[in-house]
Amino acid sequence: MKFSASKENHLKAIFHLQLEQGIVTTNALAAALQTRPASVTDMLKKLKDQKLLLYERYKGFRLNNEGKKAAIQVIRKHRLWEYFLVKKLQFGWDEVHEIAEELEHISSKKLVDRLDAFLGFPDTDPHGDPIPDSQGRFLQRRQISLSELPLNKPAQVSAISSQTTEMLELLQHKHIQLGTRLEIRKKFPFDNSLEVKIRNRPPVTLSAQVAKNVLVKDDE
Repeated sequence: MKFSASKENHLKAIFHLQLEQGIVTTNALAAALQTRPASVTDMLKKLKDQKLLLYERYKGFRLNNEGKKAAIQVIRKHRLWEYFLVKKLQFGWDEVHEIAEELEHISSKKLVDRLDAFLGFPDTDPHGDPIPDSQGRFLQRRQISLSELPLNKPAQVSAISSQTTEMLELLQHKHIQLGTRLEIRKKFPFDNSLEVKIRNRPPVTLSAQVAKNVLVKDDE
């Protein structure tokens, strides 16, 4: 089934909110999409009529299985295009989100599957988010935020949870990217900032806000 770009945007936003909150409210969805609650309400009625939503009175709504499948396919396209833009066209990881937002609405499944094969079936995008396969399955990984990492324990950056241009630009300036090997040398109780040693580089200081958005896994 083909959906309009607006419907796909709503499905994707509901999916992400649902992972965090379980039940999604109209106001939360409107805030995520930066639009009016009245506009969201109209779209929710359409999605419900297409049997993509489950509504719980006085609580909110969530995607049913068909809604999840549709949302995951949009996410799959978005992350594959981000990977293509960074790995093949040499865009910076802080430049690709808005372009991928446009490309994700291409409906051809044949094109997306061939893109996936052309790229070598990557399992994560340039920010470390898992790319669903053609069956909608995600790679499951064990990772924690940098702020939770014990002192002097080697780790490797595996994902960035906040992907704003400002955050990615700051990390780039600090020489932190996916695969960067690092460890925490000191934690400062005053503001929970961290002194982080990056392999072959002098230590850098990261704020608590930055550290909680850098996800790491055991250094292999």
